[in-house]
Amino acid sequence: MTREQVFSMLRPERTGGTHTGKEAHGPLLNATRTVTDIPRWAELERQLFAFQNKAWRLFADRYTEGDGRLVFRDTLGRGLDGRDGVDDFYEPFFNWPMLYLLGGSTDLLAAARRHWSGVTAQLTEMGMLVEGLERGYDWFHQGEGLLLFYGLCLADPDDEELRALALRFADFYLPGGPNYDPEQRVVRAPHNGSAGPRYGFSDEEPYFPWSPALRPYGMPLDGVDDLASFDDLEASPERARAYGRAMWERMGRGDTIVNLAATGLATQAFLLSGERRYADWVAEYVGAWQERLDGRAVVPDNAGLNGVVGEYLDGRWYGGHYGWSWPHGLSPVGSATVVGAANATLLTGDRGFLDLARNPLDVVMSHAEQRGAGEMGTLGERWEPHLRAMTDERTLMVPQRHNDSGWFDYTVMPGQLPLALWHFSRDEADRERIERLRSASRWDWAAVHTQRIKDEAGHEEPWYEFLHGRNPQYPERILRSALASCAERVEAIESDTVDPAVGPDALDIHHWQHLNPVVTEALLQLTTGSPQVLYNGGLAHLHVRYHDADARRPGLPPDVAALVSDIRPDHTVVELVNLGGAARSLLVQAGSFAEHHVGAVRVDDGPAQPVGGPYFRVGLPGNARIRLTLTMTLRAGRAACASPWETA
Repeated sequence: MTREQVFSMLRPERTGGTHTGKEAHGPLLNATRTVTDIPRWAELERQLFAFQNKAWRLFADRYTEGDGRLVFRDTLGRGLDGRDGVDDFYEPFFNWPMLYLLGGSTDLLAAARRHWSGVTAQLTEMGMLVEGLERGYDWFHQGEGLLLFYGLCLADPDDEELRALALRFADFYLPGGPNYDPEQRVVRAPHNGSAGPRYGFSDEEPYFPWSPALRPYGMPLDGVDDLASFDDLEASPERARAYGRAMWERMGRGDTIVNLAATGLATQAFLLSGERRYADWVAEYVGAWQERLDGRAVVPDNAGLNGVVGEYLDGRWYGGHYGWSWPHGLSPVGSATVVGAANATLLTGDRGFLDLARNPLDVVMSHAEQRGAGEMGTLGERWEPHLRAMTDERTLMVPQRHNDSGWFDYTVMPGQLPLALWHFSRDEADRERIERLRSASRWDWAAVHTQRIKDEAGHEEPWYEFLHGRNPQYPERILRSALASCAERVEAIESDTVDPAVGPDALDIHHWQHLNPVVTEALLQLTTGSPQVLYNGGLAHLHVRYHDADARRPGLPPDVAALVSDIRPDHTVVELVNLGGAARSLLVQAGSFAEHHVGAVRVDDGPAQPVGGPYFRVGLPGNARIRLTLTMTLRAGRAACASPWETA
């Protein structure tokens, strides 16, 4: 695809027009059914909101200071890898704006904003940020650290400071900025940011290893000192320096596929400003990676400064930093391609970009094998409870990585990748991919295990089963699980004996992430019909969302519970229940950015009523419920991050 072809597909407006919050809010639909028996899922959902509204305050009181920064007396930027740590300071709050947007307490938005500002000041004082953005690091981690910022922009799009920052951050990557070469269409280094390309992996002398935590992933390079191991390099400083220099030359410059996550900055800037140049760049850069895939079986993970795949790796399509070979393989490659492809599709309407995201999933599935639980490789922690409960000896696993020896490091397919792709596209082919995974899996896809990993995902399969009518008890099960996870975090906070003020020996900078009590996966799935946000830099692609029409703020009103039980291409089913005695009024919005078009809505079993836009209103008397069946066209209008309350 040429640059001219990419640009020709960009359309400032598509069918359905532009919805920026300035049009009418659609018809008013009133509930007429009285709640005679409150659904258990509705009670649990409101309990989860109430519990978290207390839990986040406990965390803030224990671990943050008055201006919102984390209680931390050490500094970052030391040691062999002096660039790490920024993401770890933002991550404890990553889903706080989302809880507010779903219906969390009114003061949660101000709290999340205060913590973002406080941590930003804290990291700036440590020398880790320039102009509010990370100086330069890989996008596997930068994407994690930016989720808090993206969430704030979605929750409060009228904040002029956030808007100005979003544009400033994106400009570091557009033509004319320091990171991007528009002639070769490459981001110049795997480590990049507000200080431009940051070549290599350390600001000190090249050296390896960085951290013993990387031992399970093996050595990163093929064709260089192939017999080296961690132990060898620790025993020989000169050999470690030579290996570090080789990494600098072969992996420390040029483009790598995880840089696709940087398109999130430009996408956010476009959503807040509508400036075409941001959409142009997203299409151009994602298009460059599509061209690197053309004619290949597998999307490559690297390109040199001249735009040539394998330029510093003796022609290898694999071996780039956070690429197919090291350290995680499919997880960063798959996440980056889904994020980049979704961003380009959202801004241009060209669904062809999604083929870039399909390729990594289809490639690893073509090499899938039935394997035993004891054969699972790295990144398998999430699946341990599922496989322990499995009655069969073997289940389907896919290779995560590829090097000179071929495909290796088999584990269960990360469910969030194919689920996120299907949810965004709603294409039958993407659903069939999930069905193939399901049919070859020997663990129970309907089971809900109470587990908590920092990305706060991991229940995609039982949710998928619920949406397809095969797991009717899922809402109650996942809500009980979420309540249990939140309670575990609260108990851990209350019993925590670590003094965060005494220094690095007592406090690991991941400590706060493990104690964040906010849980949004269940609420996202049930209330909006959407999966958890992809953790390495994804934007929130919500199927539906809500606004409290009386308070004129995002989220479900007090006492109101929501359940999305079906999101098939031809219809969406939403149940709303008012558990309280006071009347409530909602504005229902189609899509995170009002990009979807609702053709009509049927109330309960009544006739369909025309809508003709992204919004409609719902009146809920006290102790009332309503079932809404929507006909919806995805991404029929131009996406914009704007408040629906700009005009009355």
